[in-house]
Amino acid sequence: MSDESQQYSASSIQVLKGLEAVRKRPGMYIGSTGPNGLHHLVYEVVDNSIDEAMAGYCDTITVALEKDDICRVEDNGRGIPVDMHPTEHVSALELVLTRLHAGGKFDKSNYKVSGGLHGVGVSCVNALSTWMEAFVNREGKSYEQKYAEGKPKTKVECIGDTQKHGTTIRWKADSSIFKETTTYNFDVLSQRLRELAFLNPGITIVFRDERLETPKEVIYKFEGGIKHYVNFLNEGKKIVPEEPIYISGETEGVQMEIAMQYTDKYDEKIYAYVNDINTKEGGTHLDGFKIALTVTLNKFLEKNEKLQKRLLIKDSSKSKDSKSNQPNYEKLSGDDVRAGLTAVISVKVPEPQFEGQTKTKLGNTEVRGYVDSLVKEKFTLWCEQNPQIVTMILDKAVSEAEARIAARKAKENTRKKSLSDSFGLPGKLSDCSSKDPSICEVYIVEGDSAGGSAKKGRDSKTQAILPLWGKMLNVEKSRVEKVISNEKLEPVIATLGTNIGADFDISKLRYDKIIIMADADVDGSHIRTLLLTFFFRYMPQLIEQGHVYLAMPPLFAVRHGKKVKYVYDDNEKAAAIAEFGVPAEKLDVQRYKGLGEMSGDQLWDTTMNPAVRKMMKVTIPDAIAADQIFSICMGEAVEPRRRFIEENAIYANLDV
Repeated sequence: MSDESQQYSASSIQVLKGLEAVRKRPGMYIGSTGPNGLHHLVYEVVDNSIDEAMAGYCDTITVALEKDDICRVEDNGRGIPVDMHPTEHVSALELVLTRLHAGGKFDKSNYKVSGGLHGVGVSCVNALSTWMEAFVNREGKSYEQKYAEGKPKTKVECIGDTQKHGTTIRWKADSSIFKETTTYNFDVLSQRLRELAFLNPGITIVFRDERLETPKEVIYKFEGGIKHYVNFLNEGKKIVPEEPIYISGETEGVQMEIAMQYTDKYDEKIYAYVNDINTKEGGTHLDGFKIALTVTLNKFLEKNEKLQKRLLIKDSSKSKDSKSNQPNYEKLSGDDVRAGLTAVISVKVPEPQFEGQTKTKLGNTEVRGYVDSLVKEKFTLWCEQNPQIVTMILDKAVSEAEARIAARKAKENTRKKSLSDSFGLPGKLSDCSSKDPSICEVYIVEGDSAGGSAKKGRDSKTQAILPLWGKMLNVEKSRVEKVISNEKLEPVIATLGTNIGADFDISKLRYDKIIIMADADVDGSHIRTLLLTFFFRYMPQLIEQGHVYLAMPPLFAVRHGKKVKYVYDDNEKAAAIAEFGVPAEKLDVQRYKGLGEMSGDQLWDTTMNPAVRKMMKVTIPDAIAADQIFSICMGEAVEPRRRFIEENAIYANLDV
């Protein structure tokens, strides 16, 4: 027996007291210590204020980003109680902010519904902060308490009289825990606060960025609720019906409301919430909605012989039912009926069961049945009252089913073709020798000329090169079967290995980094935009999980003798010229019009060497805004695009 084994005894067992467990294992409570976890701190504090609003005690919430990475959340609710707890013998304020599983959400007499049921939210924020301050205005008095790393530094003190009511929490995230960054992203927070304003009609949410010399302020207040939300999501798109379909009801204390509308697009946008928490991974409420929508529209399709005939199964062996001898028809799938659908689902559940502390998926099995029954009943009634619009919706769903069948055949043909090809990989791909996706990257390069230089300059062990040529398909205007069979996109899909759309599987991704390397001109920008549109519409997980990058090749090479300096814009060029310290006429300044002008060595030295290259990671801080911009800029509607260009022309920097 080893000495180490002998030393393992009762004294080896460590007990973490108070909030020590949170600081030791923060990921268990907030998901991560990266940017997502940092922003989760804000959500936890805001959720408490929203709970006050849902209970009817608060109508204004202010979120402010102060200098030095400080955040402040204020509300005009009742104010956290400050009196002594009858059994714990400390102020209720201190209890809530320094103890796990302490809060007013467990007793339904205070909050019928709430997002923060676990009682760990604000105390976790306190634990993961260098310091925190709490200010409470309650019953004519103002109170204050200060904390450091989750521990009280002062007693709860009365600091004066006031006519105000509510709670203010200020804190500074601990940089020893959030090592990647402690700087909040305005756009990320703005998206969440806008959601909350839509989900709680009548509530005013003020968001301020006080880090700027001139503070930036946005105010969110929407009286139309989730119907207004759907209108916002579909801004600039062709819609059916003109006003969103709205369904609401209550079963066993569970309040449900759904707003939905169809667009001329092919992708679905469904946002599901439980007690105002964005359940990004869905759950039983979303399952119930999807099932009911599919069943209801299939029932109405059976009443429409003209549309149903378009889905007649032509395979001789399956064309007729063996018992009834009646023709067989392809049923609408869930993907068919949700093509082009924009929907917001909001349920209020008294006792929600979330899968995980970060509350991304609802687990209550009974909610599935409640939502299913509500949608079947009320959507059926709506369909009976609006037969013409239902026909339009069914026509779109049937068209999508036809496209699905065509895509299935295209996939089968592609698979047959790939069997005779090098394991399905495109012939123009110069693959890397390593088979470890975590260290591999693929450069998608504009044209054979640049592709040739990239092949010569690359690290063949970890860097693959895929040249593209010709005009690429604008997927914003195309159906999925055209995308799958498109000769320009087919190599991209095959190279990445993930498939697309509903069949997308990120576990099959062959490269950790997908790097778009195009010329720094109009054509290069066009190719970048078309590729990004494709990734956003058909492989959004690639962007969401940080796999897509834009290469940044230099615009100029400044030479003097054997010494050369590569620079990326006019300002850097001027600085480089000055740095050489010789008359400008003695310098050779070369502008690169395209990547094909650079040798393999030059591309490696400037754009492909991981040690020195510059790249831009593609992120989507506000997915809704991104969706709207892609729809406007890449869609068919001219007027919204003209308006967008005019409104943003002031920001353009044209290189002429």
